[in-house]
Amino acid sequence: MSVREEFDDWATSGRDKGMEERHWHTAKHALARMPVEPGETVLDLGCGSGYAGRALRDTKGAGRVYGLDGAPEMARNAASYTDDANVGFLVGDFDALPFADDSIDHVWSMEAFYYAADPHHTLEELARILRPGGTFYCAVNYYEENVHSHEWQEFIDIEMTRWDRDEYRAAFREAGLHVAEQDNVPDREITIPDNDEFPLEDWDTREAMVERYREFGTLLTVGVAP
Repeated sequence: MSVREEFDDWATSGRDKGMEERHWHTAKHALARMPVEPGETVLDLGCGSGYAGRALRDTKGAGRVYGLDGAPEMARNAASYTDDANVGFLVGDFDALPFADDSIDHVWSMEAFYYAADPHHTLEELARILRPGGTFYCAVNYYEENVHSHEWQEFIDIEMTRWDRDEYRAAFREAGLHVAEQDNVPDREITIPDNDEFPLEDWDTREAMVERYREFGTLLTVGVAP
């Protein structure tokens, strides 16, 4: 199954809104860090339901916001969730971004980058379209240090890239992006039951659940175009 087919299925079954609800716990903290100024142009790469672009319009006064997704149904759903004329959605390929050189001020991507068929080339494309001083905020939960995420590949037909922290930094630099910061954004909102309620369906121990959400959380790597 292709990326497009996989996520078209997710969109038609309503799983796009479920992803938004789960990701928002950490996404909102990372989005708040973005140095978006009023009127600037933002790309949401792998936009899903489009929640990030809508948030940047509401909280930062972003100018034009583009949401790009590989799945037509995802883009169609995202468009239906807003009537903001400055927010638009399109279907596109991470390896051939449909934007001119030096045309985007900031790029956001949450739980999407590792689906790129050629992540190194995707980073090169991002470096191409970013204006000097522009940023790429890359947020992922599926990464090497997060051992609790490794099994996700078993449930997804698409081959995903599982880099560690060092590999993310090295790949950003190889593509020509300076690494401004990298850290973990914990999920402090998800409810973790008391120890006597374990094991749960998805967790054998409370310690493992605490590690997954409070320690590993979301890995955020920030690149800056020179």
